[in-house]
Amino acid sequence: MELHLFQVDAFADTVFEGNPAAIVPLKEWLSVETMQALAAENNLAETAFFVPEGEGFRLRWFTPTVEVALCGHATLAAAHVLFTHLGWEKPEIKFQYGDGELTVTKQADGMLEMDFPARPMRPTVKLDGLDEALGDKPIILLKGVNLMAVFEHPQQIADLSPNVYKLAQITGPMDVGLIATAACSEGAEFDFVSRFFAPAHGINEDPVTGSAHCDLTPYWAKRLKKNTLKARQISKRGGTVLCELRGDRVFLRGKCADYLKGTFTV
Repeated sequence: MELHLFQVDAFADTVFEGNPAAIVPLKEWLSVETMQALAAENNLAETAFFVPEGEGFRLRWFTPTVEVALCGHATLAAAHVLFTHLGWEKPEIKFQYGDGELTVTKQADGMLEMDFPARPMRPTVKLDGLDEALGDKPIILLKGVNLMAVFEHPQQIADLSPNVYKLAQITGPMDVGLIATAACSEGAEFDFVSRFFAPAHGINEDPVTGSAHCDLTPYWAKRLKKNTLKARQISKRGGTVLCELRGDRVFLRGKCADYLKGTFTV
């Protein structure tokens, strides 16, 4: 069977920034074992597969080691492939996932806007060894779908060099990733910065993590008293995410850049 593959840099204005994702359109599902093997072969943070369903598509995401419940940047990349390469003419695409639905809308300025669930975080107790694993001490630790370590200054986020082996031992049993974040100073280009580490899921550091902004947006919207936020994930590649909180939904906007397209045989 010959299949198409697109590699797209999501949350990127040009190639070589943002977060690369592999997108594989399917007519019908491959086995889970085959999709996981393909994700491992691609060796990117995420490989996304979709098949037609109803008026849209069903979407699944795989890291090199596991299938995940939600992924932002690969959803953005999948929508980009449909709009740009596969002739999708409607202004929005509906993706089914798990028990939920995601909508991606093409904006007049060329950006894509994703409608995601907001995921509030709650304060949690200090975790033994976390400060040592991160190499710095957060001022607040919260937990939801992920852990979130809040620091006082953006430079602390940039300077983090975590021990990923120790971090995996802490986060792995909880099946979570860790977001490190800090607010920027008033008048800065960005409202907050972040980094995301998920070594227990085969991702030591994710370049730009759309789903993490489902956690970050409600937190910083409340803290900064503003519902529209401009965020920067300051990984080595880096990427910008425009965020807006509307009730219990988070709307994330970004651009994509094509890196390659090709075919492969399974």
